[in-house]
Amino acid sequence: MKKNIINLFLSLFSVVVISSCSGGGGFNMFSDSEDIKLGHDVSSEMLKNQAEYPIFRGDPSIKTYIDQRIFQQILTSSKIAKRNVYDYKLELIADNNTLNAFALPGGNVYVYTGLLKYLDSEAALAGVLGHEIAHAEKRHATQRMTKYYGVQFLVGMVLGSQPSKVAEVASNLFVGLAFLANSRADEDEADRYSIDYLKDTRFYPGSVKFFFEEMRDDGTVSSKSSKVATFLSTHPDPVNRIAKANERLQSAGIAIKDWKSNDANLFKNEYAANIKNKLP
Repeated sequence: MKKNIINLFLSLFSVVVISSCSGGGGFNMFSDSEDIKLGHDVSSEMLKNQAEYPIFRGDPSIKTYIDQRIFQQILTSSKIAKRNVYDYKLELIADNNTLNAFALPGGNVYVYTGLLKYLDSEAALAGVLGHEIAHAEKRHATQRMTKYYGVQFLVGMVLGSQPSKVAEVASNLFVGLAFLANSRADEDEADRYSIDYLKDTRFYPGSVKFFFEEMRDDGTVSSKSSKVATFLSTHPDPVNRIAKANERLQSAGIAIKDWKSNDANLFKNEYAANIKNKLP
């Protein structure tokens, strides 16, 4: 028993030190490899539940285009620390009634076709994808899981007395306990890093705010429609985030543009031709 207590203390100490020194935003009981495993487990569960998460089976060139031209370019940013650690993958969900996207631990990013049909530029989509990549990079989901389960869960994991908890974690991630309910701090950090990532790409860096601006201008941001219900319940204060993004752009000396701009680095024509107009 004494040996187990000592080992437990050392394990806890190691996790705290690694988490604190990695810039991950606080205590996290999960390692990068465990983030990857959880993400894979949840993805497998999603494939079994095609009624709720139907994988897009339409024109394959749409996903290929988004992946190669936008997603992979963001991942080349020098500010993405885990691009060679996480198994970053893009998937599309065939649901035209949902304006949303989310990231699983370990790098799987999902985008609903409803969001693709709503946006009007590659830059706007790049802003969303950069935001979701930041959630994975900063390990927001497993940090929240750590806070939710607490030390008792950690003790069980370290001592090996609660192996069923691994399955419970994957199950709770699947139903949205961890990866949907982002805190205001998580959302703000993801917005900030989206801007930083896009500085290294051909896309306008501030495009993370374009989605919110479009919602604001067409009145959707205050709507109770089913299309935005999930998004608004999991992404707080979209209008305030526009102002925060503009402050960051101004501080960085970047011109403030909005979603209605027709500048070349928004790539509106390309988006329409290769993505939006190809969706059923």
